[in-house]
Amino acid sequence: MKNKNNILTFLKYNVTAGIATGVDFAVLIFMTEILHVWYLLSAVTGAVSGGITAFILERNWAFMKRNDKLSVQAIKYFVVWLISILLNIAGLFLLVEYAEIQYIVSKVIVAVIVGIGFNFLTHKYYIFK
Repeated sequence: MKNKNNILTFLKYNVTAGIATGVDFAVLIFMTEILHVWYLLSAVTGAVSGGITAFILERNWAFMKRNDKLSVQAIKYFVVWLISILLNIAGLFLLVEYAEIQYIVSKVIVAVIVGIGFNFLTHKYYIFK
């Protein structure tokens, strides 16, 4: 039964991550393409918007930890989120500026790597354990 719960949690996390990523990308593209803001500033703003979305959905739905202390979760989330943003922005910058890959393609590559390799594990086993 525990294995089934882990699979369900993983699936719910991925739905949540997809929604948060959609918010992140929408803000990034809107700010960069419509408002003509520098892509890295747009990426940070998108990451903040997506991060807030993710925290609310993960706490209340994916990991079902709304009874745990909000301030403790928020502090842990903020620390992990800052590291995630730094990883995402650094990866985006390196791929755009040095590998000369278009910023949206670079964002997808970095988001997948950071999302699978860092975000899920830290969210499940550190923030919402």
